[in-house]
Amino acid sequence: MTRNSRLALICLGAVVVMVGAAFAAVPLYRMFCQVTGFNGTVSRADVAPGEVLDQTMTIRFDSNVRGLPWEFEPEQVRQTVRIGATGMAYFRVTNTSDQVLSGTAAYNVVPERAGPYFQKLECFCFEAQTLQPGQTIEFPVLYFVAPEAATDREARGIREITLSYTFFPTEGFEQASNASTLGGEGQARL
Repeated sequence: MTRNSRLALICLGAVVVMVGAAFAAVPLYRMFCQVTGFNGTVSRADVAPGEVLDQTMTIRFDSNVRGLPWEFEPEQVRQTVRIGATGMAYFRVTNTSDQVLSGTAAYNVVPERAGPYFQKLECFCFEAQTLQPGQTIEFPVLYFVAPEAATDREARGIREITLSYTFFPTEGFEQASNASTLGGEGQARL
């Protein structure tokens, strides 16, 4: 093998590795953020902690919609929960158009350093949600603040956490940008 052929193979291998890394970057970054709580990303837990403290934390709920004719709001603007106790919040979303639309919710918490301590047991995020024209659905979020939030240096001073969701159009579905509003509502509670 000549020197030029070897150099060409090395360059081709480097290009293949860089393209593969580019495709893997988003899922790997999401996984990193969920594991570490980096950038305000919330962890998903399988079970609630066994320890409930007397200290409380105020949880604020925020909702936003980008690119969909939907109304989206939390049923409560805030809750006060004991650290380690399981809390439940509901978010109501209504498709105000005359078309079937699909959206996906992304979330984060503020302050960002609260990310590792705020954990969800059940969530409607990162899965496509399809609503019929005029349909209203209430989505539950089951969460807790980990007991470590009371003792870790990183959590010092955190008394309030804001959980924010934003619905975006789901790729692969035609979305109406100028849909008309309907008066009828279907109601489903999950």
